Amino acid sequence: MTEVVTDLFDQALERYKAGEDATVLIPVFQDICDHTPKNATGWACLAWLYLLEDKPKIALKFAQKSVKLDKSSPQARVNLVLAMLETDTKGVRPHIEAVQQLMSFDTEIRDSVLENVEDGLSRKPDWKSMQRVKNWLTES
Repeated sequence: MTEVVTDLFDQALERYKAGEDATVLIPVFQDICDHTPKNATGWACLAWLYLLEDKPKIALKFAQKSVKLDKSSPQARVNLVLAMLETDTKGVRPHIEAVQQLMSFDTEIRDSVLENVEDGLSRKPDWKSMQRVKNWLTES
């Protein structure tokens, strides 16, 4: 079963990269998360899709779950920060600092995070919260 879910996840991710709409992919990622509830990456993807759909309250719940499952995932923390900003939830700074620290240790992580930030801005060009996060993560 895990292999099937992994294949489903990879296919869904490819569909996302190909530009498929978040509303179509949300049920796919929800199904993946239902079948593998301890998959932090699945929850992070689901949170991201809800952020793209301007549903930050739902995204916050999934981002919190993702960070709880994997505290060292920079993308999960970025998603949590975005959802917190969008819902006016306090406590953003420790998560930004954690992402900055992770990015400083590994250029691959840094590149991946910044690539995802740019992806978010390309899909939602006027995303003020994402622009704030980008500024925080790229300031010297």
